[in-house]
Amino acid sequence: MTGQPAIDPILASVLQRRLKSITEEMGLTLLRTTRSPILNEARDFVTGLYDAKGRMLEQTEYIPVLAFALQPACEHIIEYFGDDIHDGDVILHNDVFSGGNQNNDVAVFKPVFHDGRLIAWSACKGHQADIGGAVAGGYNPEAREVWQEAFRIPPVKVIEAGKRRDDVWNLIFANVRLKMVEEDIKAQIGGSVVGERGVKALAARYGVERFLTHVDYLFETAETMVRKEIEAIPDGIYDGESQAFYDGVRDGSVMTCKLRVTVSGDTVTFDFTGSSPQTPGFVNAPYSATASALMLTFLMLINPDIPHNDGITRPINIVNPEGSYLNAAYPAATTFGNTLTGPTSDAIFRAFAQAMPHMVTAAWNRQMGAAVTGNDPRNDDEKFVDILFLALKGGSGATRGADGYDHIGLINCAGGILAQDYEMFEIHNPFFLRQHEYLPDSAGAGRWRGGLGVETEFVMNGNEQTAIAFGDGIVEDARAFGLFGAGNGSLNIMEFRQPDGTTRTPRSKEIVRDLPPGTVFHQQAGGGGGYGDPFERPAELVAEDVLHGILTVDSARTDYGVIIDPKSLTLDVSATEQTRRNRS
Repeated sequence: MTGQPAIDPILASVLQRRLKSITEEMGLTLLRTTRSPILNEARDFVTGLYDAKGRMLEQTEYIPVLAFALQPACEHIIEYFGDDIHDGDVILHNDVFSGGNQNNDVAVFKPVFHDGRLIAWSACKGHQADIGGAVAGGYNPEAREVWQEAFRIPPVKVIEAGKRRDDVWNLIFANVRLKMVEEDIKAQIGGSVVGERGVKALAARYGVERFLTHVDYLFETAETMVRKEIEAIPDGIYDGESQAFYDGVRDGSVMTCKLRVTVSGDTVTFDFTGSSPQTPGFVNAPYSATASALMLTFLMLINPDIPHNDGITRPINIVNPEGSYLNAAYPAATTFGNTLTGPTSDAIFRAFAQAMPHMVTAAWNRQMGAAVTGNDPRNDDEKFVDILFLALKGGSGATRGADGYDHIGLINCAGGILAQDYEMFEIHNPFFLRQHEYLPDSAGAGRWRGGLGVETEFVMNGNEQTAIAFGDGIVEDARAFGLFGAGNGSLNIMEFRQPDGTTRTPRSKEIVRDLPPGTVFHQQAGGGGGYGDPFERPAELVAEDVLHGILTVDSARTDYGVIIDPKSLTLDVSATEQTRRNRS
């Protein structure tokens, strides 16, 4: 008799861990072969393996916002090429209107064949230092359509059956400003080859049919695990809402994310119907960017050990009508889409705070970043680009039982984006770092306080320098909110102090041109929101924060009701007990 190979649970576990390790090997390849610090230091990339239908086998997300940024593009590529896929092909893609999440995030896809049969795909996606468009670096707050943002790459073969198509290759990189981008794409191709080799080795060792049968079992297992997590959430309808501020075009504009979460048995539906319409500027997201934001936030609320494969998404339904700023229609500008993870996650946390208050976190600091471009006088005025991950990493929100993480960064990166090494920061850029330290009083007060933000200052010594400010969190209503009686995190602040004594303070979306050498960049990245009543925080912990410079004496008194002697920095127990008793 013939039939499907019997399932061996031990083999399934081995395969799942091996698939995971292959994606990690792919990531190590990128860390050691890419040129841009955005990739080899900040780790702004994802590596993944997919089956012949484009379903996720396993991924390693070095930043969470890319968690579901490859599967939609892979599925589109399969539909686009049909049977015209061959061993040795390499396909590039970045187009946000065919499954991409951001134009700068360029993906490399490599089909995996075994004995002439397509069995899988290996893929790497990374944020490129430049991708054409009107502004170097790819962030253009003045964009009104996609062509002003980037060189669009729909599915295109750059290597066909093992031979590079130089005409296509040269067309693409003739539209990119920086040579390093070409080298980084070569590194991503190398990472995809590592993934291809790993999958071929599994198929050769265990046999294709046995391998594929166990893959289906892994999908089913992950689906079962997610359904079990959803079943533990009380059935009901939970509404959450948040705002993003200023679309880069209309003064005082506010974009609302309206979310209705419906939990029914072992399924959950996220419905964004009623969210604000798409903007005329670049403060829009393509569908896949919002889906990634949703998934990374929801995965924070359930079992973290669930394998990342296609089974995760099966019990989750997403309703996101086209035409809103969370699913903008062609040909909208959308580069800000990844940054809209902040407002999206805020709405999700507010909704689930009603259903599972012990699992949610308070709000994380909103991103306020700057991409700086210019010419480096140390290297014959060679062009440079840096997104300044060093300066934008604020604090996370607190949760029940734990303070927020200090200087962790954006929720769309959730710790994946690393701060740049100080010496490498100065080697890559014509900058001199003066200050990079925790920002006192930036964390939202609470029984569990938010994570601290940071303060950064450096001198910009490049020529023809331009800074592209893009972010949020500079207005009161955009502070990282606290939950259940806690305080909010601090505001974001950014300014450029020029040698002539003038200070330029950018709007949250603005191109700041003609910054002369000697300009001092100064930024404060805000802290995360707190969780629970601050007056319930043990006074000894508050005193410890004061002693370590995390909290000032005045804030300890006003926010926590804790009295600290300003000279000895010792805790006054009796005065603290009296102050807390007298709170009205």
